[in-house]
Amino acid sequence: MSHRKTLTIKNVAQLLGKKGLISTAHYQLILAKGEAQSTRLQSHQQAGYSRRFRPGTDIPSPAEVISSFNLEIPSGSGRMLTEDIITEAIAETVGVPYVKIDPLKLDLDVVTAHIPRPFAIKHLIVPIAEAEGIVTVAVADPFNTDVINDLQSARKIEIRQVLASKSDIIKVVREFFGFRASVLAAQSELAEGIDLANMEQFVRLKGDMEAEGSDANIVSAVEFLLHYAFDQRASDIHIEPKREFSLIRLRVDGVLHNIHTIPRKLHPPMVSRIKLLSRMDLAEKRRPQDGRIKTDSKGKEVELRVSTLPVAFGEKVVIRIFDPEVLMQDLDQIGFYPREYQLYNSFIRRPNGIILVTGPTGSGKTTTLYSSLRALSSPDINIVTVEDPIEMVMEEFNQVGVQSAIGVSFGTILRTILRQDPDIIMVGEIRDKETADSAVQAALTGHLVLSTLHTNDAPSSVTRLLDLGIPSFLISSTIIGIVAQRLLRRICPTCKTERMLTDEEISYLQLEKKAYRVYEGKGCGECRGTGYKGRTGIFEVLDVTEGIKEVITENMDLRTLQKAAQAEGLTTLRQVAIHKMLEGVTTYAEVIGITG
Repeated sequence: MSHRKTLTIKNVAQLLGKKGLISTAHYQLILAKGEAQSTRLQSHQQAGYSRRFRPGTDIPSPAEVISSFNLEIPSGSGRMLTEDIITEAIAETVGVPYVKIDPLKLDLDVVTAHIPRPFAIKHLIVPIAEAEGIVTVAVADPFNTDVINDLQSARKIEIRQVLASKSDIIKVVREFFGFRASVLAAQSELAEGIDLANMEQFVRLKGDMEAEGSDANIVSAVEFLLHYAFDQRASDIHIEPKREFSLIRLRVDGVLHNIHTIPRKLHPPMVSRIKLLSRMDLAEKRRPQDGRIKTDSKGKEVELRVSTLPVAFGEKVVIRIFDPEVLMQDLDQIGFYPREYQLYNSFIRRPNGIILVTGPTGSGKTTTLYSSLRALSSPDINIVTVEDPIEMVMEEFNQVGVQSAIGVSFGTILRTILRQDPDIIMVGEIRDKETADSAVQAALTGHLVLSTLHTNDAPSSVTRLLDLGIPSFLISSTIIGIVAQRLLRRICPTCKTERMLTDEEISYLQLEKKAYRVYEGKGCGECRGTGYKGRTGIFEVLDVTEGIKEVITENMDLRTLQKAAQAEGLTTLRQVAIHKMLEGVTTYAEVIGITG
């Protein structure tokens, strides 16, 4: 193929056929409909890309065209033929290294320092690494060697060429050059001023030259940052002021990644822009504030919860991203095994009582509660939630936010809610005796109450309620069931490999002495080298049966309750995690890391 010095739909289809990635029937389909498909994709991309990205970027590559047919690879593995798989096959054929670009591992300066944005857009080329005087450049067309030669001559640099998918290159050019341009433009517009946010300074003087939150370049930088976070499936954005710079980090699948540093003087205007969007008080910089932003990403609404906190060098901002598709799932899709799902489903169908969901921060409790409420929601039911703050605004529910500053607490709202004719009440968290008493009272008067606690396992929730001062007989008569949960990272399906558990690992997990096959990810471009992609829930469901009620007394021993629960069929979080490991969903390391 290489003697043609060009990539066409036909010759790419031929090499895919030789590698067994498409069948003969699929090859004929691609030849018959490839050009028409290319025309349709071009029309779609012209509508999607801004004018600054033309010409060139709106012309679909052969890999884009062929992957758009959504063909299954004939091997029987169930894998689909993606643009990345096609690009990797092309790279192997022409003898150019293939790279799956991980934006979280790119250096902003390396990407933007060597070539201008128009050049990168026109030729679909982007620097991705620099070491020992050699710049690694990702290209979409391995035969466009003239551009590489011209670049080496003009910039006096040595270039190593690798092949990446067109989609990856465009995404990096759009996000990195756009963010960089906005940051540099904002920086140039800022006069040298006094940094009022740094608490290390002895005197705080007036008359600084901070940029306004409405400055156009700061607006662009914030928008690029948000879109970048959406693209990377991030759950949180951290913007942290340091002494010399401001650090931006993203949390993806529970792990924080450093992604950018920006000049120190740009931190205040960027924070001001975010506070403006989330309707916070711009002048208040000494107290923590909470706000929210509602926006859209790829045609769907996304809720952003914003929190500011004064730290040593200024205001730190954390933006929590709530994707409705993640937060509002079908209950049978969030990780329950059949027994636990049937039990929990029976809990939420009861007419009255208390259901508790417990676990540490970030364990998915909100997803479980919102998914439960959506399953119960109907026109003939009045659902009222009390949250601090409201996680995601949903029209189907009547949501109330706690406002401690004016005395509107969980307890006071709950007392009022009982006069609002509710059928189902969701309480964000039972923190104190007042809230616990109100929840119990609501359950006793015929309401279904869902709430959360922060305990390590399901039985511990009973001792927590006893510690709050709730009498044991009220706990027995109102608690329907308790769910403890955690989130485990899933093994990346692309780089999944198998191994056998060692004798030491078998002993540590207290398993029967026999051979166990487990899996782990060796790390690849799809999972950013982590070996994990996505997360799943594990659930420990305690059914408060008559046998459990007999054990709940004022002087109850937690170990006694745990033994009674297991005798009633309770599967612990550790046991569920081990089950997920043996099924090939997660790893031994994740089981130990999450369940202790």
